[in-house]
Amino acid sequence: MSEIQLENLSYFHGKDTPYQIQALKNIHLTIPGGKITGLIGHTGSGKSTLVQMLNGLLRPDEGRVLLNGEDIWEKPKNIRSVRFRVGLVMQYPEYQLFEETVAKDIAFGPKNMGLGEEEIRDRVAEAARFAGLESELLEKSPFDLSGGQKRRAAIAGIIAMRPEILVLDEPAAGLDPRGRESIFENIVQYHRESNSTVVIVSHSMEDMARYCDHLVVMNEGEVLMQGDPNTVFSCADRLEEIGLDIPQITKTMLLLKSRGVETEGSIYTVEQALDAMLKLLKN
Repeated sequence: MSEIQLENLSYFHGKDTPYQIQALKNIHLTIPGGKITGLIGHTGSGKSTLVQMLNGLLRPDEGRVLLNGEDIWEKPKNIRSVRFRVGLVMQYPEYQLFEETVAKDIAFGPKNMGLGEEEIRDRVAEAARFAGLESELLEKSPFDLSGGQKRRAAIAGIIAMRPEILVLDEPAAGLDPRGRESIFENIVQYHRESNSTVVIVSHSMEDMARYCDHLVVMNEGEVLMQGDPNTVFSCADRLEEIGLDIPQITKTMLLLKSRGVETEGSIYTVEQALDAMLKLLKN
C-alpha cells in the first residue's frame, strides 16, 4: 500500500512576478496508504494545486513530495514514471478525451507504458468494469457518450494504468444525485478490489462523510485539520467559520440536540442518524 508524504511544501503562482500568490504554505501531510482520503476546502484553498503536486504535474517551490519515502523530484528525468504510479483524474476530465473510440482512449495510458496488445486489452476491459462502463460503449466515439459516461471513460483511462495511488479532482462534479452515487460506488469498489490508495477532492460534505476514511481540511493554502470523519465533523463550528458546509444530516442532529434530543457521538451520515434514532425509540 503506497503512501505520499508532503514535507514543508510551498508553491507560488506567478513566482517572481508582480502577480505572485502563495497557493500552498509549508504543508506537512501524510496521505495514508490503503485508505480513501478526502480533501476538502473552499474555492481557492489550494486543493487542486496540492493534488497536482502528487504526481509531478507541478513542482514545489519549497519542500518535498515523497512517494513511499522517495523524493519524486530527486531524478527529474524519471517524473514520467511517477505519473504512471500516481494517476490523476483532473476536474472535468471528459474534456480531455480525444481518441476515435472509448476503448482507444482507455488504452492510451497503457500503450505509453509499453505494454503488449493482450495486456492492454485486458486492462481496458478491467478498467471499464471498475468505472461502470458497459462493454458495448467501448467501440463508440467518446463524443457520442453522455456527460456521465464521458466521466467514466476518463476515469477508466487512468485506472487502466493500475496506479498505486488514484487521485480524483471533483470526480462527480455536475452529475445528478444518482450519477454521483454511482461514480463514488465504483470508486469504492475499485479501492476495495485493488487495495490501492485513493485521494478524492470534493465540495460535497455528504460524499466525503459517506465514502472517505480520512479527511484533510484545507484553508488559505494550509492544512487546517485532519482526521477521520468523526473527528473532523465534530468540529462543525470551526468548519462553518471558514466557509465550509457540514452534512445536512449533521445539521439536523445538532438542531435536535439543541432541543434536548441526545444521541451518542458525532453523526454525519443518514445511516448513522437512523441507527441513533432507532436506539432512542427503542429505549
